[in-house]
Amino acid sequence: MTSRTPRDSRLRLVRNRPMATARRPAVNRGSRPAPRPPEGTPPPAELARRARAGLTGAVAVAHWAAAEHGAPGALSDEAAARAAAALGLSEPEVRSDWDRARLIGLIEHHAGTTRPGWRLQAWDRDDSAVLRGWVALLDAWSLACPAPAAAEPTAVAEVVEAVPQLLSLLQLSAGPMQISALLDMLRQRVAELRTERCEVPQDAAELRDATEPQEPARGAGSPDDAEDTATLEGLLDWVLDALSSVGALTVREESQDGPEGAGSAADDAKGDSREAELSALGNWAVWVKLEQICVAAQSPAGNIEQPAADMLRGCAGLTPGPARAEYRAWLAARPVGSAVTELIEAARGDDALLRGLAFEALRVVGAPAEPAVRAVVDESCLRPYALLWLAEHEGADPDEALDALTREEATWLWVDTAAAISDHGESPLLVRHLESAVQGTVPALLEEVRAVGHPRTVQVLVALAAAHPDPALAKAVRRAAFQVHTGGA
Repeated sequence: MTSRTPRDSRLRLVRNRPMATARRPAVNRGSRPAPRPPEGTPPPAELARRARAGLTGAVAVAHWAAAEHGAPGALSDEAAARAAAALGLSEPEVRSDWDRARLIGLIEHHAGTTRPGWRLQAWDRDDSAVLRGWVALLDAWSLACPAPAAAEPTAVAEVVEAVPQLLSLLQLSAGPMQISALLDMLRQRVAELRTERCEVPQDAAELRDATEPQEPARGAGSPDDAEDTATLEGLLDWVLDALSSVGALTVREESQDGPEGAGSAADDAKGDSREAELSALGNWAVWVKLEQICVAAQSPAGNIEQPAADMLRGCAGLTPGPARAEYRAWLAARPVGSAVTELIEAARGDDALLRGLAFEALRVVGAPAEPAVRAVVDESCLRPYALLWLAEHEGADPDEALDALTREEATWLWVDTAAAISDHGESPLLVRHLESAVQGTVPALLEEVRAVGHPRTVQVLVALAAAHPDPALAKAVRRAAFQVHTGGA
């Protein structure tokens, strides 16, 4: 028999391990020497030792949770009492260490239970895992030490958004800074944020100024200004206490120079006489973030200033390593929550390539993205990507993560990846994409592709038929595309 109809058993796919979407080589950006941290920064091993020393309580609670074999996801009063008795701590200390263990990734919540995270297993042997965990805690400082209950939420949000600039100022100063100077900087940054949020059109503002009576200018000593300053002072104290508690900085009384402390009276007249200085860990972490931003700002694409979709398009031609560096720099320049929201919105678009790249960027985000990823599991276009992300986040090997998908979900993902290749890749790559299908034969693949209901099915099949060199297989694929187009079985 020499027949090559689609029913021929020889139309079988070559079984191979799933093949990730290939990308073009990164453009040659020229050699750039690896940046060196500021002079006096301890080596990574010493930084990791200091991070471990400051997080012994969180590690102890994580080991206790691991020994519980499925502790409840929320720390109940009864569980907190048992942990306090076992560890010799007070219940407030246990709850604080529990929250930190979660933020660092030492423990993870899944399906209502708590289990040890992968970082706990690597804690004693992997310095880089320890430092990444500590940086995650620094990024979540406002969760580790919640704001005062009486604080106004808008003011808290403004101060949290202003903190990165304060940390940058402390890092660039390379020494202690007076709290009064930090308060002035905080006041200026909050004023800038409020100005940026103003959406009154200029012509409307001019019309209002021309028609409404003018009020006297508010002086620096007005009651409203004094109240605002007092609010910022209180929130700055909260920021300093929180950052001190995670080990990012220290606050101490300013040293008095001169005979008989001549400067004390003047300092008391100014107000706060304290000063703050970044710790070695804090100085290193802020330097790393600033370096990431500077590297991205110097890149030809300038991705750091772009919205998520444009940033992902700029990374589409990069190999995985440079792309991850771009993701890290882009993420370092904006709050994690808004960055994750932007990436999810980009993944919801029509471009399948951006969908895959968005979840690659979410892998760089790590644990802070988990709630947002779980929230989109029920969206059909994002479900396979979200399930793969969660499987890898829970410790599955990337080559085995496809086991988390059903046959239909794997087929949907195959079609979506094929759509990305047909839009942005080359014909040979689309042909090779056949090897990653979970079905063993072309007829079985076509049958399940027709049934899965992907909106790009027809375009994918037409592109595959045009690219494939085998006339019999191309004919079978074209027939399947026509059946989907006309609604046939």
